Amino acid sequence: MNVAVCADVGSTYTKVAVVDLADGALVAAAAAPTTVTTDVLHGLDAAVAAATAGLRVRDAPWYVCSSAGGGLRLAVLGYEQLVTAQAGRRVGLSAGANVVHVAAGRLGAADLTALRAARPDVVLLVGGTDGGDADTLTHNATRLARARWRVPVVLAGNGDVRDELAGLLAGAGVPVTVAGNVLPRIGVLAPASARAAIREVFLRHVIGGKRLSRGGRFAGLVRAATPDAVLTGVEVLADRVGGDLAVVDVGGATTDVYSVLTPDERATGPGREVAGTLWRARTVEGDLGMRWSAPGVVRAAAEERLLAPGEEPELVRAAAVRAAQPGFLPADDGQRAAERRIAALAATVALRRHARGGGTGERGGRDLRDVRLLVGSGGVLRHAPAGDAAQVLTAVLTDHAGGWALPRAARAVVDARYVLAAGGLLAAEHPAAAAAVLARNLDD
Repeated sequence: MNVAVCADVGSTYTKVAVVDLADGALVAAAAAPTTVTTDVLHGLDAAVAAATAGLRVRDAPWYVCSSAGGGLRLAVLGYEQLVTAQAGRRVGLSAGANVVHVAAGRLGAADLTALRAARPDVVLLVGGTDGGDADTLTHNATRLARARWRVPVVLAGNGDVRDELAGLLAGAGVPVTVAGNVLPRIGVLAPASARAAIREVFLRHVIGGKRLSRGGRFAGLVRAATPDAVLTGVEVLADRVGGDLAVVDVGGATTDVYSVLTPDERATGPGREVAGTLWRARTVEGDLGMRWSAPGVVRAAAEERLLAPGEEPELVRAAAVRAAQPGFLPADDGQRAAERRIAALAATVALRRHARGGGTGERGGRDLRDVRLLVGSGGVLRHAPAGDAAQVLTAVLTDHAGGWALPRAARAVVDARYVLAAGGLLAAEHPAAAAAVLARNLDD
């Protein structure tokens, strides 16, 4: 049997999908709790064993992504807050990072202290268009070198001084990886090179540094941060659909939104973004989640005026229970109704923010009117009855008061078999199988 084992080692659960490489069929799937407190390989091996029981897949290749241990924490240092720093932030999100710190301008002593306090796994150092200002980028690289900085740096700024500054950083013992400029010209955002470099640093430095497993086997298996793999899967699916699409992934701690838009005249028109438009984008809402961040959902929903009169007190109590007991499972109709309502509010607020541009930093927001397919993901949707999941996505698609233009003709589906990550993991080496597994499960 010519199959691949695709696994996502999440913060709570490890999910496994076995995919037939010949036709993209999903052969089997299973999940097991992520054993982050001992060794993540225990949970990974258990999930793979459950998924492959009875199958002859002894020599099947493994494709693994991970967000265990908090995933990838990224800091961005740029030249101007609204230009290169914002461009760097967008690229970091697209690379699957949790952007924990963004700074602009020349690093001073207080700025360096704040950077250390953010505890990034990687620093994305950007600044200046190619041939433009080089002083700020040079100052910040020099400051990191003199500070004996030891956190890996991805240098993706002004190409005129990039090699010189890479030598400076490397000579001072700073782990540095060079990438193409994220903003080579005003209004032109070029994420691919930096995204690849961030992925390389994540695999080379961060996975092992998280101490999630003893020995080097786990680090050798992981190929991407989970959000990076999912965004790649979303991109493959968008190519298959042939139009705009969006994904809302409601997790226990965050709600992530991905969107792929078709480039058009907006990229070059008079209202274009000076920091460029990222046509394939991701945002992370750290205050919106089904367990740890459930109280944040209720607060945000109240601020957005999404709650019915008298609804808030009961939702506050339900959210507090979930935040205090991350393993909570609804046991009766009332608890299931609260679960469904919190999920709908998290998804709705997250899509509002994404579309308005607050999470992406795009001043004009993201135009989702032409989205043809809305994909819901996350355990709360995968494990819910089909009718409950449909209600959550319907709430998003009928949110007429959110200050954003709704998709005009979107179809809603749920990634019930968790194939977005699998498709993203397979895309580079098995593009046909990647497209087929996504089409079979999300676009039939």
